[in-house]
Amino acid sequence: MEDAAMGAFSVFFTQSPSFLAFQKTMEQNKGKSNARTLFGMERIPCDNHIRDLLDEVHPSYIFPMFSFIFKGLDMSGCLDPFRSVNNNLLIALDGTHYFSSDAVRCENCSITKHRNGKTVYSHSAVVPVIVSPGNDKVIALEPEFIMPQDGHKKQDCENTAAKRWLVKYGECYRGSNITILGDDLYCRQPICETIMEQGFNFILVCKPESHKTLYEWTEGAEGMKTLLIRRWTGKRRENDNYRFISRIPLCDGEKALEVNWCEITTTLEDGSIIYKNSFVTNHEITEKNVIEIVMAGRSRWKTENENYNVLKTKGYNLEHNFGHGKKYLSLLLLTFNLLAFLFHTVLDIFDNKYKMLRKQLPSRKTFFDDMRALTRYICFDSWESLLNFMISGLEIEFSDTG
Repeated sequence: MEDAAMGAFSVFFTQSPSFLAFQKTMEQNKGKSNARTLFGMERIPCDNHIRDLLDEVHPSYIFPMFSFIFKGLDMSGCLDPFRSVNNNLLIALDGTHYFSSDAVRCENCSITKHRNGKTVYSHSAVVPVIVSPGNDKVIALEPEFIMPQDGHKKQDCENTAAKRWLVKYGECYRGSNITILGDDLYCRQPICETIMEQGFNFILVCKPESHKTLYEWTEGAEGMKTLLIRRWTGKRRENDNYRFISRIPLCDGEKALEVNWCEITTTLEDGSIIYKNSFVTNHEITEKNVIEIVMAGRSRWKTENENYNVLKTKGYNLEHNFGHGKKYLSLLLLTFNLLAFLFHTVLDIFDNKYKMLRKQLPSRKTFFDDMRALTRYICFDSWESLLNFMISGLEIEFSDTG
């Protein structure tokens, strides 16, 4: 089982779907392989054997790795640069769709029946990541799969999955001072209450069309404050107009949650609007921190730019069907993919040789193309040997200051 798990993980870590096939050939020709030296595999399993074995393994067996790495990063101070409003870490919650078929299915697929009679089987997940304004890295955390739940006839959905994640991991993360970010879908009282019950804060996108009561309160409300910031971008002048108000109801009703609201409208000198958005939060909003709160809320977009974009288009092939199975295979393989992404991020933070190579090579694709080629033809004693070989081949002057 260990070899099967490491075999699956190695494919995602090396971003090479053919990694195991290449290593089998190397083992036959040289009596050794990178599967053994780099990933500790005693025997190299074939793809079908991996799929059969891992289909029975629930992804929750892998989840503790995410919190283990998080705690290590937090204790070492490596997450300090990610801290934002009130020294909080920002965790963005967002759903992603990664599989769809009208033929291939498993018992954990979501099922959509269309009016034309077509039935579609799919997989989606809420994939939380730590983000920070101005930081190009994101830290992946445990996913929560949108899938049929025991004892529930109603179809699972993103909001329900997000609430499960908050309840499951509240105890694990609340001691690190967390603010939850989310789009307008999450800006609902039940979600906000769950967030606060778990000891978290929130900054959530709040659209006028879905929060009519709240926006009625903002119109002509006493206590509305404003702030104007004029900026020169190097090419043009832009004006950031902030409005903010405290303690207004999120929705209608006597038990409506009171939230603090802010809005940013960015205009050019001619008055044309180039950006507008608004957020609600339980953080106190003042003239001193409204800019920071808006920046934190806007950093949620990193889940698309630095997370999903990389996972879907930069070699991780998030939406590729590596194998579906009948039970948990599809869920487990996505978890391995996210874990590989997390490991690469951690290496980019901690390992000076890895960091230098990634900086020297022009793109992520080039780096992993080189790794695939090298590990196909050469057996390395360790990861250190592989990185040293690449540094020497590129004639990089390396001085380990760590």
